[in-house]
Amino acid sequence: MATIYDIAKKTGFSTTTVSKALNNYSDVSEKTKQKILQAVEEMGYLPNAHAQSLSTKKSWTIGVMFSESNEVGMKHPFFSAIIESFRKNAEREGYDLIFASRNLRNRDISYLEHFSYRAVDGIVVICSDPQDPQVLEMINSTIPIVVIDMNKQNCSLVFSDNIEGGKLAVNYLHSLGHTKIAHIAGDALTDAGAERIKGFKKAMNELNLPIHDGYLINGGLFSIGEGKAAMEKLLMLEDVPTAVFVAGDHMAIGAIEAIKEKGLSVPEDISIIGYDDIEMAAYITPKLTTIKQDTDLIGYQAAKLLMKQIIQKKKLITSKRIPVELIIRESCAQKK
Repeated sequence: MATIYDIAKKTGFSTTTVSKALNNYSDVSEKTKQKILQAVEEMGYLPNAHAQSLSTKKSWTIGVMFSESNEVGMKHPFFSAIIESFRKNAEREGYDLIFASRNLRNRDISYLEHFSYRAVDGIVVICSDPQDPQVLEMINSTIPIVVIDMNKQNCSLVFSDNIEGGKLAVNYLHSLGHTKIAHIAGDALTDAGAERIKGFKKAMNELNLPIHDGYLINGGLFSIGEGKAAMEKLLMLEDVPTAVFVAGDHMAIGAIEAIKEKGLSVPEDISIIGYDDIEMAAYITPKLTTIKQDTDLIGYQAAKLLMKQIIQKKKLITSKRIPVELIIRESCAQKK
């Protein structure tokens, strides 16, 4: 295997110049850098990670943590899509990802201690639990961090415009003639759930529509089962809604199942609109109308914010609110 000394010998430059070129130092000319990179490619040189770490004072690793009470993690397509986007952008900058093991909870060590031991250069957290003490400990540490899906912390944040998403859903249902609109909400203890409730209430108020008793129901932590159970409660009401805004696509799938089991049809009897635009939404029957979260942009902005902190060697307190989009499919119809 080629070494840095082989590269130096082939190009005629010193090992110091080769090292600087490989680490993108600004005092190496572009012409010199290109010659060295060409030799690297031709000789199949791979930099030694430990040596790179010593020379750059970086581990070139980023810690990844999921914090949600139902512990779905990357099994949820929304979360996995974000991490895939984040990974692509982080790897483009030369970073690898380290996922925190859930086994840490059974040992006398915190996630922060784990990441500190692994000497990560930064941390990305996908969090639906704003009170998670492990997350708060990392936020209050000196390690650069970016948190996704929260909007009320003293650090760098990336999150969807959930209030606007709630309004988009209600306004679309109203445009189809619906006035009896219910909301199966995500748990209000999560930032996403609380913000979508705000959007729902705001749109209903602006349209002068009443929120009937029992029409705002807690669907829990965004699972299919919880969505089904919540819809079953709505179907037991004396005045059943003609349309339901559901705060997550998984919950919406559960809601549609409950409606079908009752002998009713979507959208003929009840219109359903979801939230997330997971891949499955376009393939269920009926195809799900939903509010799309831009997972590619969320992952990109999270990586960009974290890289900026790592380069500047200081934590930044800022936030990026990512726009959402209405995706019209088949699960909503004009009110009869």
